[in-house]
Amino acid sequence: MRSSMLALGGLVALASGPAMAAELRPDQIAFRDIYRELVETDTSAPTGSCTVAAGRMLDRLRRAGFGPDRAEVFVPEGHDKDGGLIARIEGSDPRAAPMLLVDHIDVVAARREDWPRDPFRLTEEKGYFIGRGVIDDKALSAIWVDSLIRMQAAGFRPRRTIKVALTCGEESSDAVNGVDWLLRSRRDAVQAGFALNEGGYGISDKDGRPIALYLAVGEKYAQSFTIEARNSGGHSSRPRPDNAIYDLADALAVVRRLSFPIQLNPTNRGYFTRMGPIVGGAMGQAMERLGQGQDDAATIATVTGDVTYNAMLRTTCVATQVEAGHAENALPQRAQATIQCRLFPGDRVGDVEAKLRSALPSGIALTRKGDKGAPAVPPPLDPRIMGPAEKLAQRHFPGIPLVPNLLTAGTDGRYLSAAGIPTYGVPGIFLDPDGNGAHGVDERIRVKSVYDGRDYLYALIRAYAEGR
Repeated sequence: MRSSMLALGGLVALASGPAMAAELRPDQIAFRDIYRELVETDTSAPTGSCTVAAGRMLDRLRRAGFGPDRAEVFVPEGHDKDGGLIARIEGSDPRAAPMLLVDHIDVVAARREDWPRDPFRLTEEKGYFIGRGVIDDKALSAIWVDSLIRMQAAGFRPRRTIKVALTCGEESSDAVNGVDWLLRSRRDAVQAGFALNEGGYGISDKDGRPIALYLAVGEKYAQSFTIEARNSGGHSSRPRPDNAIYDLADALAVVRRLSFPIQLNPTNRGYFTRMGPIVGGAMGQAMERLGQGQDDAATIATVTGDVTYNAMLRTTCVATQVEAGHAENALPQRAQATIQCRLFPGDRVGDVEAKLRSALPSGIALTRKGDKGAPAVPPPLDPRIMGPAEKLAQRHFPGIPLVPNLLTAGTDGRYLSAAGIPTYGVPGIFLDPDGNGAHGVDERIRVKSVYDGRDYLYALIRAYAEGR
């Protein structure tokens, strides 16, 4: 998922996070073992199994005292390796809506020959955890399991029921998506008043000093289209003006120029208002003005000059793949390209498709690729969510602002939000400016960041579980 991190490595941090003890506490040792087991269980689509990983987490919950009525592995029919885990701690107040802790345990494939070390071995080196999934997204999954075990051991009885769902398919949803399957087949397991998910994170400078905590409040929706030009073709020795590749190139030029309107909502306004003073300079001033609703042309031009900020403000469409021709000595009979659009929260796929269709030259076919369901509904900037997150951020990371963030990438939260369950991406784990190699070779995360984030998120879960 983590593709929308803002590179702010040159900024000076406001404060340092809590110091990490030279030796691990007993509870940190227990957490590390959960984390290790998850990372060392291959859950990539080509070679691994989410079902195996879910079973190993279930074994840990069983040893902690979770019976079959409170924790189980589910396996969608026909997808033996795409299973997941559901668990719960019952609340004391039946009037309080449950909360859901959700995360995906599947990871992007990692080939051993591409890595200098085994990608499915948790390596700790020079202050970093290294391995496939250490940041996307097994740290959070391990924190969810660890939190249940800690609360069980402490005899904690929350006011509201706490549900957990670890699922498969976020990275490879062409097979089956666990969250989508649970909503359709086991709605009781995930029905909640709100959900906490991946998508939030902290940003830090190149030396690891924290700058800000991003709490994801809404995300964009990915929808791909195919555009295609066709022609009768012929021999390359007799070229003619009409050519499928040239026609496709003309269509791609139209897509390149296509622009969608700027949209301000409470989330991106809050982001620009809070991040403007941190960014500083002309850009920071423009961000502050935009956050205050001053959307004049000069301000818009400055802010949208940054590709991340531009993506936070509008629907975007971009060409991502091209395929054309069938032989080097033949005129092309067809040429096609994939266009991926990222819809601003609340925009409809049909409207975006209509705008594309009206802009494309005649003779260019436009086809929607797949049907991923309804776009995510943006959750509200609810003070019952923002308040505890901000209060605890100041306790765990003094001086570091909590910033609402519109996630320009996508998560499984879109299924939950579309089903009426407001879903928030919680922060706590700080990333480096380079994105930590997520989906790449030597995926890594600072050891200190994981342990600090674990402490923050455990406190946050308890605060929400007791809140009104």
